[in-house]
Amino acid sequence: MLKVIGAAFILLATTWSGFEISRGFTERPRQLRQLRSSLQALEAEIMYGQTPLKDASIKLSKQLPKPLSWFFEAFAGKIENNETTVREAWEASLQEVWKWLSLKQGEYEILVQFGETLGKHDRMSQQKQIILTLTHLEREEKEALDRQTKYEKMIKSLGFLSGLLLIILLL
Repeated sequence: MLKVIGAAFILLATTWSGFEISRGFTERPRQLRQLRSSLQALEAEIMYGQTPLKDASIKLSKQLPKPLSWFFEAFAGKIENNETTVREAWEASLQEVWKWLSLKQGEYEILVQFGETLGKHDRMSQQKQIILTLTHLEREEKEALDRQTKYEKMIKSLGFLSGLLLIILLL
């Protein structure tokens, strides 16, 4: 009886870990999609609403789900304090929230490059920078979707099967 309960715990733990690992493959494309839509909303606020960057960031933080809302909230707070430049506030906010995101290093570099141009140009040049960033993020999203279709189901199955293997080896 004790062996059966132990085997069930092993199988449950390895299956759960497989699902947790595969969650990153699901979250990454979703967060990239949300990030792209937030940059499009930022573009609309800058171009058509002529909203200041701080106010646009506050609006975005209220519209987006967590953890992206945390990013824009932190960014607005850092701009409001006037202690740093826009670029430094963008990068510091990105570093604060990065551990909660399922994004990769490539997306980090794209966002840092975008942050370096944020607030330095007129509205038309800023719109071009946003469009360029959106193009890069769209490419990353396609790659993330490809990885999701390739690996998500395999990782889930691997978690379950590794549990079965462990149970067989221990019995």
